[in-house]
Amino acid sequence: QSIGCDDYLGSDKVIDKCGICGGDNTACKVVSGVFKHTLTNLGYHKIVEIPEGATKINITEMSKSNNYLALRSRSGRSIINGNWAIDRPGRYEGGGTMFTYKRPNEISSTAGESFLADGPTNEVLDVYMIHQQPNPGIHYEYIIPGDNVISPQLLAHRRPGEPLNGQLGMPESTNHEDEELHRETDTLTGQSAGTFPVIQPGRFPSHQPENQVPAVQPPRQNREHNWKQIGKTECTTTCGKGSQYPVFHCVNRITHEEVSESYCDSSTKPIPEEEACNLFPCPAFWDIGEWSECSKTCGLGMQHRQILCRQMYANRTLTVQQYRCHHLEKPETTSTCQLKICSEWQIRTEWTSCSVPCGVGQRTRDVKCVSNLGDIVDDEECNMKLRPNDIENCDMGPCAKSWFLTDWSDRCSAECGDGVRTRSVVCMTNHVSSLPLEGCGNNRPPESTPCNNGPCAGKLEWFAGGWTQCSTECGSGTQQREVICVRKAEGNFDVLNPYECSYLEKPPNQQSCYLKPCGSKWFHTEWSTCSKSCEGGFRVREVRCLSDDMTASSQCDPQLKPEEKELCNTQDCIPEIDENCKDKYYNCNVVVQARLCVYTYYKTACCASCTRVANRQSGFLGRR
Repeated sequence: QSIGCDDYLGSDKVIDKCGICGGDNTACKVVSGVFKHTLTNLGYHKIVEIPEGATKINITEMSKSNNYLALRSRSGRSIINGNWAIDRPGRYEGGGTMFTYKRPNEISSTAGESFLADGPTNEVLDVYMIHQQPNPGIHYEYIIPGDNVISPQLLAHRRPGEPLNGQLGMPESTNHEDEELHRETDTLTGQSAGTFPVIQPGRFPSHQPENQVPAVQPPRQNREHNWKQIGKTECTTTCGKGSQYPVFHCVNRITHEEVSESYCDSSTKPIPEEEACNLFPCPAFWDIGEWSECSKTCGLGMQHRQILCRQMYANRTLTVQQYRCHHLEKPETTSTCQLKICSEWQIRTEWTSCSVPCGVGQRTRDVKCVSNLGDIVDDEECNMKLRPNDIENCDMGPCAKSWFLTDWSDRCSAECGDGVRTRSVVCMTNHVSSLPLEGCGNNRPPESTPCNNGPCAGKLEWFAGGWTQCSTECGSGTQQREVICVRKAEGNFDVLNPYECSYLEKPPNQQSCYLKPCGSKWFHTEWSTCSKSCEGGFRVREVRCLSDDMTASSQCDPQLKPEEKELCNTQDCIPEIDENCKDKYYNCNVVVQARLCVYTYYKTACCASCTRVANRQSGFLGRR
């Protein structure tokens, strides 16, 4: 069977996070957080305050950085990394507990610094960060007792009669049995209050299971034997203030001979009190720090470490002046280092042949970055400044130049009479090294030669002139040319009727042409018929903007848009003259004034005057 934290066989009790055997984690409070403030000034910056009575203290940098954590008491005493002196990782006493200072130094490690302590603390402590680069974040966590919790430190150090959580304890007694009872009462009080009691061996009676009958205590021994100090324990340190305790054995009062402890009353055995010993300071020593990262990832580099002269006193290691370590040889602060052998450049092939047989060309070779194991790796693994050239120019000497010719054309330029045959001639570099090293010179071979396919007398043919200009500046248009039927004679041509050449294929005299795209243009229809034949009418037409593919567009210039409506037939209306319509009397104006034109007789007798008045009245009404 297993033993629980209460020392009972078969018990399943365990210590909770508050340090209470069989507790339910409710007697204390966990305080945690992350310090993420952005800092600007270099130096010490306060992060968090650790109160008195804190346990399970964990201060951890969230990632590796060039910053340092520091710890000091509220009284101003530096515990770790104080006064701009960086301590090496280790254990440091402060605030009534032991702090473990960790600083990972492995190159591959990304963990930051940390302070760890079990506690409890007996004073307020302040945590600082020595700021040198952006803060990666500091996580802090500790446990403090609840409001109704009695501190185990108070229980362990309280004198009988002192107030306990504001209440007065039991009065001090000179009887050893009463004093032992008071101590047991304090212990039980601590348990009932939810704290883990601090029990020193031999000071408190052990608890027994409820179902176990207490053993019968032997009767009090007589006073023939008593407790006697026969010496002291060995000092915990050889120097720098250690501690030791007196040793008591049971002896015969008369002979002072040591006997079994059962002969003495265990309740009267003196409690060993701690005594200081070896108070003289320890010799100073060189405290050697961790090596820094190598300055180079491959090849020969440098690494550094901190060397401090330190001296131990009262379980504390203090930094002292270096002259105190003059009797010791000072270790080296710098050293060479090499993590691995650097990769190197290797030329894998010889230079290739020049890319040209003459003149200036290029040649190449294979250059690779090879590791010390012989594997080909990326070029970045090697020093790019030392990379051998893998391409260079090569000069094969001057090149010869020659005239290059094509064959003469097969057809003569004229079907009859005199014509020419042609060929292409070009001066080019000749890569045949046996030719003399000279240029083409001025003796250019001819590009044409005369030819004659026989006389042309009496031969008919169509003769085409040159094309005219395109009918439009953009878009699709047409070109014209004149095509005539001629008879070729010696030295001249006779123009004939086109009928004479009808048996020959006539060349076209018209072709389409396209100079460039017009883009969007305005198109319009013809004008409509005028709305009136005289005295001002109007006519209309439709106007559209079309692109090159004759689709609607909005890219035309609005200022160039043609008019869609205009006036027309603005001349006055002239009535038709009837030769038979005349005035038969000289005073027809009186008939008009008397308004007699409404009568048929007067309308016929004064036809011209009455008709003129009627037309004038109709025109007036039309204008109205």
